[in-house]
Amino acid sequence: MKLLQAKLAKYTAPQEAKALGIYPYFRAISSEQDPEVIMDGKKVLMFGSNCYTGLVNDPRIKEAAIEATRKYGTGCAGSPFLNGTLDLHKKLEARLAEYIGKEDVMIYSTGFGVNLGVVSTLTGREDYIIWDEQDHASIIEGRRLSFSQQLKYKHNDMASLEKQLQRCAPDRVKLIVTDGVFSMEGDVANLPEITRLAKKYNASVMVDEAHSIGVFGKGGRGTCHHFGVQDDVDLIMGTFSKSFASLGGFIATDKEITNFLRHHSRSYIFTASITPASTAAALKAIDIMEQEPERQDQLWELTNYALNGFREMGFEIGNTSTPIIPLYIRDNNLTFAITRDLLEEGIFVNPVVSPAVAPQDTLIRFSLMATHTREQVTRALETLQKVFRRYNLIP
Repeated sequence: MKLLQAKLAKYTAPQEAKALGIYPYFRAISSEQDPEVIMDGKKVLMFGSNCYTGLVNDPRIKEAAIEATRKYGTGCAGSPFLNGTLDLHKKLEARLAEYIGKEDVMIYSTGFGVNLGVVSTLTGREDYIIWDEQDHASIIEGRRLSFSQQLKYKHNDMASLEKQLQRCAPDRVKLIVTDGVFSMEGDVANLPEITRLAKKYNASVMVDEAHSIGVFGKGGRGTCHHFGVQDDVDLIMGTFSKSFASLGGFIATDKEITNFLRHHSRSYIFTASITPASTAAALKAIDIMEQEPERQDQLWELTNYALNGFREMGFEIGNTSTPIIPLYIRDNNLTFAITRDLLEEGIFVNPVVSPAVAPQDTLIRFSLMATHTREQVTRALETLQKVFRRYNLIP
């Protein structure tokens, strides 16, 4: 055995979980990602999807994707920098700029690629990236690739953020990067205070709206619009793979920044463009989110119902106030076992363990879509209560 294989063969955690019958990943779904999916020929309620708007199986979006495929084909066979820019891409960028309220937009092939390519590129060796300790992994990877000085502040702790800003040289670029809604814990960034501190210390702000677009703000525009600070946030990032029911991502900002990124961001320049189908799907999703505010209202009605239900049953759910509801377990193997038991009971949820969260903060991530019914949420609550009681985790 070569040295590489010998080294990697020591990683046996997946095999150990499989031997215990609790391995929870790569569970195959044989239907559309609706509130109810088919797994192994059985119907299962889906509470693990990130499609908060519930648009992923909308016939209007599917038809838009089909029509774009008929016109443009299945792919672009190149990066946007070279042969991979379609007029359809330009149309989506202009539509997003209008929707988010920024001068310009760049679309990337994935949301991960946006954060990787933007965070790693914007600041230089003598500049600063200041980041929340619970930022998404894509932000973490982006800042790791940067040569800038990097300062971490305690999660959503504004005193900690200010201390880090005070450490920075006043004449150097300072970029504060935060999630709008934190993807695992479901809590919301304190954007009013972050933007106030940014003004005080002449810093720039980037907000990852991946889990807040479609949820917060008029027309689902995100937390920046929800708090009315969109003009004070320099860069607004979003993904198409969640509320937009597609695949890809974007950065919305001013033209000076996009001009630089278009010619320096490696995950943009050296990655093939998103497919015509994905582009058309995202375009149609924006229209639907603006035209159907009742979809967002339904999502919040279900969210409040679920939050109240979990609290009344004695679940530990942290500081969430969103459709992302963490159910803390604080043990890796127990989190896997409960995930397995819930699936056997017909409820699909996602386990979140180290390194996605600290080892003492493992949880089950329960997430809602606007297309869930109250009856489906009630069934999930009752099933979760039964399983958690089985392990003496709630009264």
